[in-house]
Amino acid sequence: MAQIESRNPYNQELLASFDTLSSIELNEKIELASHTFVEYRKTSVVDRKKYLLAMAKVLREGKNEYAEMISLEMGKRKIEALSEVEKCASTCEYYVEHADQFLEDTLVSTEAYKSFVAYEPMGVVLAVMPWNFPFWQVFRFAIPALLAGNVGLLKHASNVPQCALLIQEVVEKAGFPENVFQTLLISSSQVKEVIEHDVVKGITLTGSEYAGAKVAELAGKSIKKTVLELGGSDPFIVLEDANVEKAVETAIISRYMNAGQVCIAAKRFIVSNKVLPTFLEKFKEKVAALKIGNPLEESTTLAPMSRRDLVIELDEQVQTSVKQGAEIVMGGKVDVNNPSFYEATILTNVEKGMVAYEQELFGPVAVVLSFDTEEEAIRLANDSVYGLGASIWTEDLQKGEELARKVDVGCVFVNEMVKSDPRLPFGGVKLSGYGRELSVLGMREFMNQKTIFIK
Repeated sequence: MAQIESRNPYNQELLASFDTLSSIELNEKIELASHTFVEYRKTSVVDRKKYLLAMAKVLREGKNEYAEMISLEMGKRKIEALSEVEKCASTCEYYVEHADQFLEDTLVSTEAYKSFVAYEPMGVVLAVMPWNFPFWQVFRFAIPALLAGNVGLLKHASNVPQCALLIQEVVEKAGFPENVFQTLLISSSQVKEVIEHDVVKGITLTGSEYAGAKVAELAGKSIKKTVLELGGSDPFIVLEDANVEKAVETAIISRYMNAGQVCIAAKRFIVSNKVLPTFLEKFKEKVAALKIGNPLEESTTLAPMSRRDLVIELDEQVQTSVKQGAEIVMGGKVDVNNPSFYEATILTNVEKGMVAYEQELFGPVAVVLSFDTEEEAIRLANDSVYGLGASIWTEDLQKGEELARKVDVGCVFVNEMVKSDPRLPFGGVKLSGYGRELSVLGMREFMNQKTIFIK
C-alpha cells in the first residue's frame, strides 16, 4: 500500500503521512456516493441553499486554521491563503443568491402547449484537483455541483492530503448529508479505477495537459463528460497609451503571486517598444523589492515553490533558454540559502523556438517580449499552444475591446489581471482545455439539460 506524504515546502518537514485506500475501500466509497445521490438529488433547492450558507460560515469561522494548513502544505503566503478561503466563502453566497434563477426551467416558445429545458443533476462527479490553490480549486467545483444536486468525489494532489481532508470536514460541518462529498486518498494510478466505475458520470480536472489528456482518454472510452482546465502561458499586452505604472503594479501581482505557480498568471509580457524602457525600469525595481521568506510571516512577499522537483524543472527551462540566446535581466537561479525558492526572474531576448517562448514557466519567471504594431502584439499573444487568459493595457477602451476579440483565449481582462470570478465563466481553448467552470455555465456542465415538449 502506497503512502501519501504532507511536507512543508519551506523547510521540508514531514507534517503527516497517510496510507492510500485499497481497491476494496475505494470501491466502497464510490458505492456510498452512488447511494447518497439517489436521496440527495431529492433535496429541495431551499435546503441546498441552507447548506451553502452554513458552509460559508464554517469557512469564515475556521479561516485562520484553513489558511495556515494551506501555507504549511503547499507554501502559499498566509495572507494569500486567507484570501483564498474568503473567496470560497463568498462564492457560496453568490450561488445561494442566484440558485433559483440558475435552476429554474427555461421556457422556449414553440408550437407545443409547453416546451422548456429542465436542469437535472448528473450524478457522481469526480474532481481531480491540483495543489496550487488547494481550497479554491476544489470549492469552485464543489459549490455549484452540490447546489445542482450532484455528489462529489475528490482526488486531490498528493502533496496536500490534509487540505483535502479539511475540505471534506468543512462540507460535513455545514450539515450536508453524509457522503455527499468524499475525499479519496488515492494515488494517480488509482484514478483510472474511479473513472471506469459505472456510477461515476463526469470528471473535472485542473492540471497539466498530460494529465488532462490521460483523463480525457479514459473518460472517452466510457463516454463520460469531462471539463478540463489545463496549462496556460497568458500574454500581458501593454500598449503605448497604457498607464504603465498601474500596469507594472498589476504585473508584479499577476506574475509573482503564489511564487508564480498560477495557471492564469501573466507569463509573457508583450510590451510596446515605445514604453518598453519605462516598463522594464519600473518592473525591475519592484521585482528587486520582493522578499523571500517563511510564508507564515507577513514580511515575506515571495513564497517557496511547492516542491523542489518543480524548482529544478523551472531552472532547467531557464538555463536552456539562456543557452538558446535568452538574456537574464534579474534572478535566474535557485536561491543559495534555501533550494525551495527560485529567484524572481526576468528574461528578455526570448524568441520563437526557445523553451521560454514555447513552454509554460510555472514559477516566478517573467518573459518580456516587445512589439512595434498592434497586429504584431496580437500575433505574439496568439503564437502559443495555450489559450487560457490574456490581459490588455490601454487607455482606449474601445481599442481594448477590439483587441480582446482578436486574442484566442477563454477570457480577456482589459486594464486588469486575469482572475477567476464566480459571476463569469472560466476556462480555456487550445491546450488550455475545454468546458467552463463558475457562473451558470459552469454549473450546467454537470447537469442534464433536458428538453421537455408537451403537445
